[in-house]
Amino acid sequence: MTAAPRIRRRQMEMEGTWPEGLSPLLRRIYAGRGASSLEQAQPKLAQLLPPDSLGGLAAATDLLAAAIATDKHIVVVGDFDCDGATACAVGVRGLRMLGATRVTPAVPNRMIHGYGLSAALVQELAALQPDLLVTVDHGIACHAGIAAAKALGWQVLVTDHHLPGEQLPPADAIVNPNLRGDAFPSKMLAGVGVMFYVLLALRRKLRDAGVVAGNGPDLSVLLDLVAVGTIADLVPLDVNNRALVGAGLRRLRAGQGCAGLRALIEVSGRDAARLTAADIGFAIGPRLNAAGRLEDMAIGIECLLSDDPVQAYELAQVLNGINAERRGVQQQMVDEAEAALARVDQGLQDAPIALCLYDAEWHPGVVGLVASKMKEKLHRPVIAFAPAEPGGSSLRGSARSIPGFHIRDALANVDAAHPGLMGKFGGHAMAAGLSLEESELARFQAAFIAQVEAMMDPAMLHAELLSDGELSSDEFVAVNAEALRNGGPWGQGYGEPLFDGVFEVLDWRVVGERHLKYSLRLDGRREPLNAIHFGGWHDQQPGSRLRMAYRMVPDDYRGGNAIQLIIECHEPA
Repeated sequence: MTAAPRIRRRQMEMEGTWPEGLSPLLRRIYAGRGASSLEQAQPKLAQLLPPDSLGGLAAATDLLAAAIATDKHIVVVGDFDCDGATACAVGVRGLRMLGATRVTPAVPNRMIHGYGLSAALVQELAALQPDLLVTVDHGIACHAGIAAAKALGWQVLVTDHHLPGEQLPPADAIVNPNLRGDAFPSKMLAGVGVMFYVLLALRRKLRDAGVVAGNGPDLSVLLDLVAVGTIADLVPLDVNNRALVGAGLRRLRAGQGCAGLRALIEVSGRDAARLTAADIGFAIGPRLNAAGRLEDMAIGIECLLSDDPVQAYELAQVLNGINAERRGVQQQMVDEAEAALARVDQGLQDAPIALCLYDAEWHPGVVGLVASKMKEKLHRPVIAFAPAEPGGSSLRGSARSIPGFHIRDALANVDAAHPGLMGKFGGHAMAAGLSLEESELARFQAAFIAQVEAMMDPAMLHAELLSDGELSSDEFVAVNAEALRNGGPWGQGYGEPLFDGVFEVLDWRVVGERHLKYSLRLDGRREPLNAIHFGGWHDQQPGSRLRMAYRMVPDDYRGGNAIQLIIECHEPA
């Protein structure tokens, strides 16, 4: 039932203003992503959008400046994913840098409090006696929790990037670039990016008031955390986000990241000097996310806030162990989902246009990963459900979508057509979450699939890989592989360079039970090329001549001038 992606080559205009020293290959790559200058392709911090047009900053900075001036207790409430954890760490560190002396991090426990600033979490936070709550990466949908906090006399500042509903919560101030009418040019900021912008505006306010000396503290030291949260949350890397992420990556590669991130890089076996956005997405982010999925994200936030390398490494090892457990739970759940689909005995052409998967034994912290894996496999919107708590009747669902289909809008349409069917819901175009009573699952599934059928363009159901075209035989060299690795940051909406071409298969073997290792020959090239296709073994011998979509990377294992091709898919030549 695996959807075989089509390989489609990008359209590109090579015109532009490029420095003479830039390789023709990188010019081609950048042009294929819409850039016409190096400033667009690799923006620097100097090109960062100013905070001025981001709505809500005046009210937000008034709250924070007054809280700092009167030594109020500020509690920064994070979320239980990587974006929420890094945003919490940025908020706590940044406010302390700007003069706040009483700042405390807090985060909901997924199994106890549910999502975001819930009434249950507010009840627990009362023991801290906060004066001001600052939500990061959530809050725009937390009506009940914010109302509960206000009833206790607390002030509430919401910083978020999720799409708002029809009604805004009763907070004292809200900063969210996706509010209706907000003039901020980039709507793609992650939660950690929104919090960073709040700090930039606060520093300027305190500087203008003479509260901080000179230009104020150097907030760029927080960009390692901003980069990790932005990449892990899979927000599109527009020009503004690339400026943030690029600066953060440079800090991490120079060994200037916070102790917690340096420790996470070490326990994940990555080389900090060669760190890429992909390393963050596949190694660093998951180790932070695992804490929020299976345990308590407070461990992850403590790791990010630690300035003691020994303590940070110990916490990173704990997170590494939780991640190993998460991978085992996830694989079991994915296997069960695949087995359930196999029992239905449907070919891909007969598969429903969208899927709702549920198992009473699944863990609610991992359903998002299951939905993501099944979405990738079937190239259809998928919602995976699990009991919100063992033995309970309420379900927690995590939705993942395909390019072009707005999953949060689909849920909003279901809610409009069937009021009260869902509990809470929210999210983005590509990912969303919801709550639902188990007794309503069948009715929801019918309503959701009907909504997908009404909204879906059938052309979206064909998976595509965008290729940057062929590489000539003389372009398969280490200097090009290094240039491609360092030419990013690559990520969502600014894809890592991918090429396609026809190769003769000289040799192949299965490694690690699921992967295919190749020796390939390209016409016009004498030396064979090493290649690997992760997850490419499906009990079927590959053909002798294949068209492959691949990435070219330095082969750090063999070293020297060695390169390796990472195969994404192949088809008969």
